[in-house]
Amino acid sequence: MGRAFEYRKASKMKRWGNMSRVFPRLGRTIMMAAKEGGGDPESNAKLRTAILNAKAENMPKDNIDAAIKRALGKDAQTLSEVTFEGKGPHGSLFFVECATDNNTRTVANIKSAFKKAGGEMVNNGSLEFMFSRKAVFEFAKTSEMDIEELELELIDAGLEEIEEEDGVVLVYADYTNFGTLNAAFDRLGISLTKANLERIANTPVSFSEEQMVDVEKIIEKIEDDDDVQAVYTNIG
Repeated sequence: MGRAFEYRKASKMKRWGNMSRVFPRLGRTIMMAAKEGGGDPESNAKLRTAILNAKAENMPKDNIDAAIKRALGKDAQTLSEVTFEGKGPHGSLFFVECATDNNTRTVANIKSAFKKAGGEMVNNGSLEFMFSRKAVFEFAKTSEMDIEELELELIDAGLEEIEEEDGVVLVYADYTNFGTLNAAFDRLGISLTKANLERIANTPVSFSEEQMVDVEKIIEKIEDDDDVQAVYTNIG
C-alpha cells in the first residue's frame, strides 16, 4: 500500500473520543467556520467542509443549523484554535488541537492531563516537525471511475497519494493544497464523503499491548477536556 497506507493507518489515531464528545466538537468547528466566513455554506468553503464532515458523523441537521445560529448571534463566544505538544511513556508523542475561549484554562487543563497520566507537556515546536500536516479526502468509488486516470487528473492539484479499498477512495496531499484539491473534486463532479486536515506521524511506532494501556491513559485524559478537538499520536 506504500506511504498512503501508513497515512491512513496513522490517521485513525486522530481520536474523537466517546460519542458524547463528537457532536460538540463538530459544532465548535462549524461555529468557528461560520463566525469567520458567514453562515452561507455556498460562499463559505470552510463552513461547507465542516458541514460535510458533520453529516459524515450523522450529526442531525438541527444541530448543524443551531451551531451556525449560535456563531452568528450577538453573544457568540469567540473561539481560538490552539495546539499543544507532549510526550508520554514508551516514546509516545502527542499533538493536541483545541478550540477555546480561555487559553489560560486550556493550557492548565492539558498540562494537568499529561501529568496525571504519566506524561509531560513540552514547548510548542518541540515535536511539530515529527508530524506532517496532510489534506485527506474520502469519497466512494463509482463504476465509471478509473483510479489511474483520476490520479493523473489530480496530480497538478497537489495529489501525493491515492488509495482505493473496498470501494472507498482516499486522497492525500500537503495541507497547503487543500483548497486546490477541493476545487478539483468540484470540477470533476466528485462528491466527497469527508475532507480533513490531519497530522500524521512521520515515524510511526509500534507499541505492545501492555505499553498501549499506558498510552491510552494519556489519550483518554486529554480527550476528557471539552476544549480538545483532536489528538494525534505516533502510534503505528
